[in-house]
Amino acid sequence: MSIAVKLRFFASLREKLGEGEALILPDGSSVAAAREALRARGGIHAEALASGRAVRAALNQKMCVESAALSDGDELAFFPPVTGG
Repeated sequence: MSIAVKLRFFASLREKLGEGEALILPDGSSVAAAREALRARGGIHAEALASGRAVRAALNQKMCVESAALSDGDELAFFPPVTGG
């Protein structure tokens, strides 16, 4: 079985990767698995979502940890940390 997740990218990630796309993953996948699947594409995806880069995630518009489980139809957003001042 597989699930379809709608990806969205914000701020500098949007500039590099576009607004978003659909991603098909195995059932039971996590946010970390989605990020790894994108990194595995290589190129700009590997650079923008590298494991050493600070990237936050929101699942269905709520901040989440990388171990959060994904379900079919979820919206998963990736964005860099925001600073203010």
